Amino acid sequence: MSADTPEGAYLDFQGERSYGDYLALDQILTAQRPVSDSHDEVLFIIQHQTTELWIKLCLHELRAARAHVRVGELAPAFKMLARVSRIFAQLVQAWDVLATLTPSEYLAFRDRLGRASGFQSYQYRMLEFLLGNKNPVLVRPHAHRPELLAQVEAELRAPSLYDEALRLLGRRGFTLDAACTDRDWTLPYQPNASAQAAWTAVYRDPKGHWDLYELAEELADLEDSFRQWRFRHVTTVERVIGFRRGTGGTAGVSYLRRMLDTRLFPELWDLRTTL
Repeated sequence: MSADTPEGAYLDFQGERSYGDYLALDQILTAQRPVSDSHDEVLFIIQHQTTELWIKLCLHELRAARAHVRVGELAPAFKMLARVSRIFAQLVQAWDVLATLTPSEYLAFRDRLGRASGFQSYQYRMLEFLLGNKNPVLVRPHAHRPELLAQVEAELRAPSLYDEALRLLGRRGFTLDAACTDRDWTLPYQPNASAQAAWTAVYRDPKGHWDLYELAEELADLEDSFRQWRFRHVTTVERVIGFRRGTGGTAGVSYLRRMLDTRLFPELWDLRTTL
């Protein structure tokens, strides 16, 4: 054994948990199953698989953050929300790797994908619902998988992260309309004057409402990073496939561009004009 060999490098791991065992690398590293002979398809698969792993972590963190907001424990939620914002920053950079896929390289295997599309990602749909972009119609692509449909529908019916933030404002003494605190959670949130008045009051007296002020800024940071991820998605798709229709049946780039106009926490942006 040389002097620079890490101590224990030649230990027998028989009966012990190894690095590969702990991370289930046998399953993860054999989960890339190309449907074509194209060299570049492996990039496409790994890009989307790793994105799904990051989204899984986003869901884990955001659900916990929502639970903390629900009971008014904001300090732990701040760390979780900040972590998700950093995850989106990581995902923005990941588009740079996929952007190395040229149109010719993608077309070499695109037809083999059939109707498979990121539009059908049940994790992404739950992420959108958790962030407040509710649309009951968008549960339909998961109807063929009852166990997944149940998960997506449960998130559709639950108050979003922002819904819980508004309910917290109400419990802290701010006057909010019932449309903010007691409504049909399956419908998208509509901007409300009482909510904007409440958040504006927080921003006019940050010292008096410091934890709510910090919550608002964490939410704004989260939406900012989410928007950047979406924008990078649009530009990458346009670079690779132009304005072709998406494999899942959407209008492709034009559909993605419309999604850029969606605002998750509208009052937190509007108050910056009226403050």
